[in-house]
Amino acid sequence: MEKERIVFADYMRVMACFLVMLVHAAENFYGADSSGLAGNMSLLVNEQNRLWVALYDGCSRIAVPLFMIISAYLLVPMRKGETMGSFYKKRFLRIVPPMVSFMLIYTFLPLLWGGMTWEQSVRDLKLMPFNFPSMAGHLWFMYPLIGLYLFIPVISPWLEKATAREERVFIVLFLLATFMRYLHRFVTPELWGECFWNQFHMLWYFAGYLGYLVLAHYVRFHLQWSVGRRRAVGLLCLVVGSAFTAWSFWLNGVPGQLIETPELEWGWEFCTPNVVMATFGAFLLFTCIRRPKAPRLVTSLSKLSFGMYLMHLLWLHVFVVLFIGEGGAAAPAVPVYAAIPLIAVCTFVCCAVTTKLLSLIPGSKWVVGA
Repeated sequence: MEKERIVFADYMRVMACFLVMLVHAAENFYGADSSGLAGNMSLLVNEQNRLWVALYDGCSRIAVPLFMIISAYLLVPMRKGETMGSFYKKRFLRIVPPMVSFMLIYTFLPLLWGGMTWEQSVRDLKLMPFNFPSMAGHLWFMYPLIGLYLFIPVISPWLEKATAREERVFIVLFLLATFMRYLHRFVTPELWGECFWNQFHMLWYFAGYLGYLVLAHYVRFHLQWSVGRRRAVGLLCLVVGSAFTAWSFWLNGVPGQLIETPELEWGWEFCTPNVVMATFGAFLLFTCIRRPKAPRLVTSLSKLSFGMYLMHLLWLHVFVVLFIGEGGAAAPAVPVYAAIPLIAVCTFVCCAVTTKLLSLIPGSKWVVGA
């Protein structure tokens, strides 16, 4: 018998999955290399691209943190009697085989249409135990997710006993750590003990995605706000955080100038205060969904979302070619304001259909996780 589903988490997972595709659709309008996606260098060719990429991509940066929060909300603390070994076995059997399957797909499938050379495929295969393939940059997300899974059995005992105040102390320290990106940029490149022989600064152990895990637990067990207050605060945080994120890109994205991507995306990192604010706001808004059951389509898409995420770059390229065409980012076949959402929507639909069909094949859970 299927366990009871948390309805708002299904909605949140579906939205996060779509926003990932929207992010990658927008990258084709500022990536400077031949793949179209943002590599080490970026280039905005005109003001239209600058504006619409800032709006679409800047408002979608909550996607990755939302995925982290969903996992934390559903898995922390661990169930009574669950051991570290049993937790690892269950979680890793669900995500690692599909991850490896798609690492192999991205390593060899592009050979069919000349998207990569045999030398590149062999090089990617040799490095597979150490990192994601060169044609599957989106799989970077799997490594911090696995890192959170590894740490959940360690932090769960503390979260079970911690008071709301103790969790707030952790969250405040996490929020302080999110300002380091800005302090590095505007104050000093070495902060709180950092130097060329030491990267482990004072707040190292409170930094990163672990903060989202504790935040999700705090909202679930300690935040006793009414639906009305959640909506008001959530909307405010989402709008303010997203607006700053979009503005930060627009500010640096001077058309015609080749710029290092980290410099262009200085306010887009997932553990910056503005992205945390927007993510917290979106999370609060989703928790306001109090329906006893989600529509079948939402539940189905939620179950398929992992496979959709894994394969989406394969479909995305098809619609990039269709909607951008030979004119490239400077003169797309469809105006940029429509091209970005069209690429994302078409990719989302095709990924959903493909993952659903694959899920009907026996043993498909090892490939698409559905």
